[in-house]
Amino acid sequence: MQTQTSTPAGEQPWPRPAIAWYAVVILVIAFIFSFIDRIIIAMLVEPLKQDLGLTDTQIGWLQGLAFAVFYAAVGLPIGRWADRYSRRTIIGWGIFLWSLMTAVCGLARNFLELFLARVGVGVGQAALSPAAYSMIADYFPREKLGRAIGVYQAGAFFGAGLSFLVGGLVIQLVGKAGELSLPLVGSVQPWQAVFFVVGLPGILVALLMLTVREPARRGKLAGHAAGIPLGTVLRYAVERWRVFVLHFIGFALLAVPITTIVTWAFAFFTRVLAFTPPQAALRLGGILVILSPLGVYAGGWLADALQRRGYRDAPLRVALIAAAALWPLSALATTATDPGLVLLLFCPFVFFASLSMAMAPAALQLVAPNQMRAQISATWMLVLNLVTAGVGPTAVGAITDFYFGDPLAVGQSMALVNCISVPLAALALWAALAPFRKAAEEQAGSG
Repeated sequence: MQTQTSTPAGEQPWPRPAIAWYAVVILVIAFIFSFIDRIIIAMLVEPLKQDLGLTDTQIGWLQGLAFAVFYAAVGLPIGRWADRYSRRTIIGWGIFLWSLMTAVCGLARNFLELFLARVGVGVGQAALSPAAYSMIADYFPREKLGRAIGVYQAGAFFGAGLSFLVGGLVIQLVGKAGELSLPLVGSVQPWQAVFFVVGLPGILVALLMLTVREPARRGKLAGHAAGIPLGTVLRYAVERWRVFVLHFIGFALLAVPITTIVTWAFAFFTRVLAFTPPQAALRLGGILVILSPLGVYAGGWLADALQRRGYRDAPLRVALIAAAALWPLSALATTATDPGLVLLLFCPFVFFASLSMAMAPAALQLVAPNQMRAQISATWMLVLNLVTAGVGPTAVGAITDFYFGDPLAVGQSMALVNCISVPLAALALWAALAPFRKAAEEQAGSG
């Protein structure tokens, strides 16, 4: 299959840096809100278990599969729309939906209702990243793409840390107020009020997307200006199956540690280390809000540096560095029981768990033609969410309940899951190096 690109978009100058970075800033804000809405439930584990009678396994479902399965189901058609229509509009509607459904979580009266509301959050958030990655690739040339996507991806983990800091403050404030009475809603518990407070402001972010310009598409396949038939996309992916399969498996497994951190570390801090919820929120949130974005940005910077030196497989090399550091940290950080030692270990643990997070989407932009980027990115997000949901929060909850049979073993469950996933990720990424270099050289020559 030929991958020659059409020339008109390629002849246009790149957008001015101010316009490009403004778009990234708005997308980062959206990503921050998406992560806050996605993981705020991690801080509400104990009140949810108490008020709704949930188990750790059910909490794992709410944090993982309830979100991921339906995120994955709608991600592919949304990705196809994003390769044909306005990415800005698709993202705006997605922000509106997930913000509204986060607030609806506060109305849940049982596991099923909360599960369905979390499904709605996942459906809305499926609109964001595939379209955002595609837009960013049309704002920045490839030698600056790693940093740009790194900044965007850092927003997610800044949002993770911010959700613990802000969530801890909100929980503390509404907890002091006790049971609340709200107009139209009636009497609500503090955990319900938290969902309202973090969800509804996101609707304003949806309006902000109207101020972002839709960039001209670059790197289009010749003869497909109106979009690429699905059969052509599938044929392109099948011909390069080693690149995509190994990339998806490797990067998804490497994302498991940061997933277990944002979903179960708060429970580990409160149960095992005996921190109060506000203390746990301050410590875990402080580590995440500083070291996770720093790790993501460092990964993007390192990939760009390697790219300038001629390494076509730079994103995969950065991921292998992250895996090498993560394996021993995964074994130690959540099995220690001394609070000071745990906090010390969590700093490099969070940094290296975040180092490769921008590399997966950045790598895909280097091997996919423009009108396929959102669809391939959506497929990546499907695999990512299924793997991280099944091997991350869901597996940790189930292992804690059924293997250890002890809520205080949550840290051991995290270590077990992470220590299996990281070396498997490294093997897949190592095997992907040669086919990825070939695909990246082919795409660079075509556009």
